Amino acid sequence: MTTHRVTIRDVASQAGVSVATVSKVLNERHGVAVSTVERVRAVIEQLGYESSLVARSLRNHRTNVVGVLVWAIEPYSAELLKGAARAIKGTGYELVVYSTGGEGGGHIGWERRYLSRLSGTLIDGAVLVTPTVSAEGIGSPVVAVDPHVGGDAVPTVDADNFRGAQLAVEHLLALGHRRIGFLGRPPRDLESGKQREYGYRAALEAAGIAFDPELVRAAGYEESESTEAARQLLELPERPTAIFAANDLSAISTMEVALTLGMTVPDDLSVIGFDNVPESTMVRPGLTTIEQPLQLMGQRAVEMLLEVLAGREPSQRRLRLPTRLVVRESCAPPPLSARRPGTAAGAAASAGAGAELPAARGASADTDAASAAYEQS
Repeated sequence: MTTHRVTIRDVASQAGVSVATVSKVLNERHGVAVSTVERVRAVIEQLGYESSLVARSLRNHRTNVVGVLVWAIEPYSAELLKGAARAIKGTGYELVVYSTGGEGGGHIGWERRYLSRLSGTLIDGAVLVTPTVSAEGIGSPVVAVDPHVGGDAVPTVDADNFRGAQLAVEHLLALGHRRIGFLGRPPRDLESGKQREYGYRAALEAAGIAFDPELVRAAGYEESESTEAARQLLELPERPTAIFAANDLSAISTMEVALTLGMTVPDDLSVIGFDNVPESTMVRPGLTTIEQPLQLMGQRAVEMLLEVLAGREPSQRRLRLPTRLVVRESCAPPPLSARRPGTAAGAAASAGAGAELPAARGASADTDAASAAYEQS
């Protein structure tokens, strides 16, 4: 069954006026009698007529619609969208979400291709979530969430990923772990990915533990990739006693792999994630994680975009929000077998257990300097 879409010609016919008269009423132009305006508006209401976004943009050079472009609708982007929806209320703008369906996430430049389909006739500007290339020169006003590393001139919103990763590793170190694996996430040109690895390495260095590249794996966007990366770490001859995953879904996959290998979390393996998406509270044991304020990030990004669309300079062009440790049940001291004297892991754990860790630094005071140091390493 098909439903006829009401057109401007339908309104004109029902109201007994010309299409040009209906157009004048829609655009609030002079030269139409008050009684005619009222009759046309009544017919518009009766028929439920809505002018198309394309027609509206051609008339006014604006659509009053902002877009949010994401590579897929998954827990991370879903939380951002909640904040974006909150920010749009009462502004006179509408919100459209455009997803590649997961097809573009692994391909550099996906956001340019999809933004070109929307800009000009469908949206006035866009929030780009985890863009893979610089957003400069795209044309439409944009704000980037979790930006590319290229030093964009566009406004950006992100979280203090470096400090968040430090907090994760420092928590594991305080429990006595010394052999800590890291599951990162491509693409490597995202600022967040690099900052989380730098924070992991900085926390180990501060504790006097040498960085071991064998304990680092890239967990992809697909669950199968995260599962395989976790399995590689857990099947090492000398496996880690704890794993820090750079996102919650990879952490949950790690817990599932551990279970299939006969391990218990946290007795045999401690796992900590990053993001604090709702799924982290639904697994058993509950996932200890680093929270980045995803809903607030989405809200602030839309607010910044609306400032740009209004012709104002955003109060902050690079907004970095703090991260925090959320302790649940997935982390515990390393198993006694890993602390037996005479083994490399045991010697390291015994030497470090109870050792005082360096004082926590401010949320972003040393981030740029430390990141630069690891960029050169």
